[in-house]
Amino acid sequence: MSILDIFLFEWKHFSRNPFKVVALLLFLVAAAYGLHHGASLYHEQTATIDVIKTQAAEERQKYISYFDEGKKGPEDRPWIDLTTPFWAIWYNGIYHFKAPSPALVYSIGQAEQYGFYKRVTFWASPYDSDMTQEIANPERLQTGTLDFAFALLFLLPLLLLILLYNLRSAEAEQGFLPLIEVQAISQNTWLLSRVAFYVALLFVAIAALLVYGAFLTPVFSSAPAAFGRMLLFSSFYLLFWSVIFYFIIRSGKSIMGNALNMAGVWLVFVFLIPGLVHQWVSIKKPANLMTEFIDATRDEQEKLFNQPDSVIQAQLDALFPEIVDSPVARDSTKRNLAMNRSSSALANELKKSSIGVIEADNQTKNELIRSTYWFNPIAFFQNQLNAISESHYDHYQHYRDQIQRLIDKQIRTMVLDTWNGVKVDKEQFLHYNKNLVP
Repeated sequence: MSILDIFLFEWKHFSRNPFKVVALLLFLVAAAYGLHHGASLYHEQTATIDVIKTQAAEERQKYISYFDEGKKGPEDRPWIDLTTPFWAIWYNGIYHFKAPSPALVYSIGQAEQYGFYKRVTFWASPYDSDMTQEIANPERLQTGTLDFAFALLFLLPLLLLILLYNLRSAEAEQGFLPLIEVQAISQNTWLLSRVAFYVALLFVAIAALLVYGAFLTPVFSSAPAAFGRMLLFSSFYLLFWSVIFYFIIRSGKSIMGNALNMAGVWLVFVFLIPGLVHQWVSIKKPANLMTEFIDATRDEQEKLFNQPDSVIQAQLDALFPEIVDSPVARDSTKRNLAMNRSSSALANELKKSSIGVIEADNQTKNELIRSTYWFNPIAFFQNQLNAISESHYDHYQHYRDQIQRLIDKQIRTMVLDTWNGVKVDKEQFLHYNKNLVP
């Protein structure tokens, strides 16, 4: 009996077993639903970014028109003077976006947990309320939402269990194994070929789902490498469980025993180990309540602004040595206003020092989790899939770092131009927009 004959035999066995066929169909439906959820999130975020860009451009054009009309700003808000660097930069409507990857269709990761657009101002920070955690994907699963990665990581092993649980054990219980070896091939080759059939069947199913997902978002045109990497890691994950279940079946003696052993291994790897790791990490590094950041944005800022002007000026001079001998610094009638408008730079430094504590804690927790990859494969594969879809924690950390750099650049430009008495015209207004965007 050749391997092809075994495959044909197993196909008949599979197609005549409604339990296995329905299980495969349910998996395909769940995975397809997950793909549509990921695609919906991708299109929603893309559309939101387009709307914000359009609105920002229209708003900016309105303020540009004031220069054409010879006005300093809106007539109903006479305190706004667009010819000053402070108001010209503020009303440039500068945003920074984390454009979603088309591969988001495969793994949502933390895309629902963090913000993906941010207006950059002097008083902004990467940990403002619009950038912080909302709700995690596991919690969203309770409301009926899931992604393809969830179907792959949690449901695929269950499907494989259903497809494999009675291989060999049914023949062993009926006493047919010796006949198989006499009339066909060795038991190991026979079993391995039957397992290989289901591995091939699921590989085709996964590949078809990935191709289907690639048509829901522009994966092939914008992120072709993501498709190949997703297929590669999905195949590794399928092989990981196939090898484990193969050895359980090979040493098993009964259908019930195989099913219980396979279910037990699934529970250990999918729930027990990740749960214990999560508990261990939570004990070792409790959740950062961002108290330092809250204190910096409230109490410390209040203390800062209640200091004497001479102290505030000394801090500004230390932060920006260029302003010490600037034209405004030598003009007592303009110095106080410039100092007041530059105060956001000092507040920004307070926030950055507190943010450093938060990010150090997060980095420590991530390192602890990475150290468990060798016995916590679910976490490893989940993070790999998130990395492919650019929805990993590291991608959002990089996005926050970019925001902070833009804030620093915006503040520095505003402070130096304010203290140098720069007079903003239409050309300078447009220069700000060009120079201060990502």
